[in-house]
Amino acid sequence: MTNDYITLGLPKGSLQNATFHLFKKAGFTITVGERTYFPEIDDPHIRCLLIRAQEVPRYVQDGLLDAGLTGKDWTLEQGAHVVEVAPLLYAKAGLRPVRWVLAVPETSRIRAVEDLEGKRIATELVNFTKRYLKKKNVRATVEFSWGATEVKPPALADAIVELTETGNSLKANKLRIVEVLLESTTVLIANHTSWKSPWKREKIQNLALLLQAAIEAEQKVGLKMNAPEKMLEKILALLPALHTPTISTLTAEGWYSIEVVIDEHKVRDLIPQLKRHGASGIIEYPLNKLIY
Repeated sequence: MTNDYITLGLPKGSLQNATFHLFKKAGFTITVGERTYFPEIDDPHIRCLLIRAQEVPRYVQDGLLDAGLTGKDWTLEQGAHVVEVAPLLYAKAGLRPVRWVLAVPETSRIRAVEDLEGKRIATELVNFTKRYLKKKNVRATVEFSWGATEVKPPALADAIVELTETGNSLKANKLRIVEVLLESTTVLIANHTSWKSPWKREKIQNLALLLQAAIEAEQKVGLKMNAPEKMLEKILALLPALHTPTISTLTAEGWYSIEVVIDEHKVRDLIPQLKRHGASGIIEYPLNKLIY
């Protein structure tokens, strides 16, 4: 590893498109061909590698990557000795954590973790599940699942520990959630030796700042409008601003310009109210980054 660039692991698979979108909002354009694992990024000081999120912690720990994006779950599963730089709250289907859940067939008699004594569990999260059961003083057989985990109960396993974001796949396979073992988010992690390099540390911290700012802006928009002085207080009372609105005087006497950042889902109800209270020249615009 040199101080001319950082090597960055990006998750291949279900998180790939969401990750590329996030980087775009953060100011980085990533392009990748169909059969290559080396994406191009418009930053000469970053070199990217597409690999499975499950493998990122080990490669970062061993120094083959300076930094990488992976799930908090995979760093815990592997017990990886890495620097957790920043949580990044995004997933394949939205801005929310994913859950590792214990699930059983709807007709199963298993109602709690303690009912797993002597049972067989299929999961990809083997080590974490074993540690979890040990804390609960439950002895069960935990087997690695290579995929299609939802179809294994009851014929091939009594229960599964599976990743879910919406729960729809579990319901489709007539499975019932018994308990949530872990909530996980994407995290940016770094190699300890790389973190000790001032240049690399600053580069990774700058990347974290921009990615977190892009996530913060994802469900927010900006609003600009003009307001007559006589209606200013009533219009301001309608605005659920991030902090306080920015207000400035216009060249036209008795008029003010107002600018705020608000949750996007509130805008559709807010704009008609603003219009009725005398606001004009209302402009809604998207945000790429929001830094508090």
